[in-house]
Amino acid sequence: MKNRIINTKYLPALLFALGTMFLCACSDFLDREPEGRLTNDDIPAGTHENEVFGLYAAMRSEGTCGLKFIAVHSIRSDDADKGSSVGDGTDAESFFDNFNYITDHWLLNGYWTDHYALINLCNNIITDIENEMETMEISQGTMINLGEAKFFRAYSYFNLVRAFGEIPKIDFVITADRSGNVPKSSVNDIYALIDDDLNEAASLLPISWEPKYLGRLTSGAAKSLQAKTALTRGNWSTALNKAQEVINSGMYNLNTPYDVIFTEKGENCSESIFEVQAYYTLSENYKTQYAEIQGVRGSGTWDMGWGWNTPNQLLADSYEGGDPRKDATLLYSGKINTPYGEAVPAATADVPRAYWNKKVYTDPAIRAEVNSYKGYWVNVRMIRYADVVLMAAEAANELGNTNDALNYLEMVRARARGTSISILPKITTTNQVELRNAIRHERRVECGMEHDRFFDLVRWGIDVQVLRAAGKTNYQTKHRLLPIPQGEIDKSGGVLIQNPDYQ
Repeated sequence: MKNRIINTKYLPALLFALGTMFLCACSDFLDREPEGRLTNDDIPAGTHENEVFGLYAAMRSEGTCGLKFIAVHSIRSDDADKGSSVGDGTDAESFFDNFNYITDHWLLNGYWTDHYALINLCNNIITDIENEMETMEISQGTMINLGEAKFFRAYSYFNLVRAFGEIPKIDFVITADRSGNVPKSSVNDIYALIDDDLNEAASLLPISWEPKYLGRLTSGAAKSLQAKTALTRGNWSTALNKAQEVINSGMYNLNTPYDVIFTEKGENCSESIFEVQAYYTLSENYKTQYAEIQGVRGSGTWDMGWGWNTPNQLLADSYEGGDPRKDATLLYSGKINTPYGEAVPAATADVPRAYWNKKVYTDPAIRAEVNSYKGYWVNVRMIRYADVVLMAAEAANELGNTNDALNYLEMVRARARGTSISILPKITTTNQVELRNAIRHERRVECGMEHDRFFDLVRWGIDVQVLRAAGKTNYQTKHRLLPIPQGEIDKSGGVLIQNPDYQ
């Protein structure tokens, strides 16, 4: 294979005895020696680098980027269905597609557990560093480590508070004499912790890293998450301010073609703000299962995965005529795939899926090199620059800054349009309601099959209308929040109380 550049990945130290990084450009995915191998001698004295690497490793858990994450964040939306074969995962289909919530389900339980496990790791690091700050001078490296831990804790709590509402606030180390068995805190208290953590993370994290630290968190990631948490609460001024700080930093751009972003070549590209890093070869395994979970469910060379979380016809129909993002998002059953020229298997009675998620579709040459069809090497794009630009557009419009909103919206449409001047005409309306709808539409097609559609519908207050129209007729306002896992309530001995609609 020639003339192909692969961005290799950041490998967290929790899964490797020493902190190990990879960054190289090469013409063959396997024929290379990783650069930037770090040993304990390379880690600056007084830092908590190895512990922080464990946070990045923990982000590859099922609850934070695997099936449990996908079920909560994507399958519940109007754009996606459980997928897979007709008889596979019917319990999950009932729960996440049809909103027949129960209080004890393995995907629900794991989502909760994996996020609190990450929070626990963060608390250990944060407490250690803050204790050290009371007795000694702390290095810049350690302060950066504190910022990373604060980001991951805020990220975890943001996911949990959106999913469950009131939850236990555990911001301390759990020890024998200080139990983690605490009652739920209010949503406002959780967001106060998130805000404090992200403010500190934004001030401590660097704006960029040298290449050997590819994939580590930046101040731009913290500010982007600040914008998203503010947007969720309708705090338009803060959302716009933080999004503009990211935009004006000059660290990101929309120069990467849309149909490249989600390929192997597009990993850690110019619009990447936060990605979960993966690495997989014949001899090394730091994988994610994100692509495998959503890969084409077939046989032979098309046995690419479980086939969960499939795009549906409603998403397909939402694109404007000629929008190239449609063909970069949908992999069509029974048709020849671009750019690889492979014939995708047709839908069957057992696997009646017209579309698959193309954003996890992998290069067949790499599949051959690593002797796997499962896409274990695929990074998970968590925050993209286009998402931030659209957050700025939405917040600006809600504040009455129509010109700014139109400019931000056009940035995203222009990248999608490319040189095809006959498609995706420039939006010119200055009517706030019309522009609001245009921005919402743009979020849907730009971020199709990513991770926020369900939560967007909820924060816009149109979730009941849209989901019922999509055929998910069991949906009610109570389904905005998931039930607390019954096992957690049982273990608490009554300290943790079930959400009201599920008691």
